[in-house]
Amino acid sequence: MENPILKKQYTEQVIPELKKKFDFNNIHTVPSITKVVINSGFSATSDKNHVAYVNEEIAKISGQKPVTTKAKLSISNFKLREGQPIGCKVTLRGNVMYDFLARLIHIALPCIRDFRGVPSKFDGQGNYTLGISDHSIFPEVSAEGSTATIGMDICINTSAKNDAVAKELFALLGMPFRKSSSESEEVETPKNDTPVEV
Repeated sequence: MENPILKKQYTEQVIPELKKKFDFNNIHTVPSITKVVINSGFSATSDKNHVAYVNEEIAKISGQKPVTTKAKLSISNFKLREGQPIGCKVTLRGNVMYDFLARLIHIALPCIRDFRGVPSKFDGQGNYTLGISDHSIFPEVSAEGSTATIGMDICINTSAKNDAVAKELFALLGMPFRKSSSESEEVETPKNDTPVEV
């Protein structure tokens, strides 16, 4: 199977640039993206049809079947019972991960209305989380057939030791960071500007 375009770009262009800029002596010490985790939450009172719908849409976007996450505790104020479905998640690695990132960076994000780039805030350990409030920006999803808007968190883990190296890794892969220092954690989307519900 042929390597994904983004993986090829990482091998042929990103690794040499990172080695040159940060003086990595060994190719195995050059940071890479290790996994991508997509989380989507929904109300504890959601019916079975909505739960199935969210799982199907995340499967279309990620190319992999998600796992339904369930409540570990019962919280009466939130009408939450232990074992009740509250979301779904999927972990991507290898070629599937690179395919998803390529679609996210080059197709989905540019489809956002008035897109001005994504926030460049990392978690302090070289990992990056992006909030998306409307899943219809992905080409796999038909906006006409959508019965509801789904929000999600996209968590991208890297082997970078610090945020500076991680940011350079993302920039070389084509992640469109905002140039302004005043950044918001939530990306504006075409239909729904509310934060991701988790």
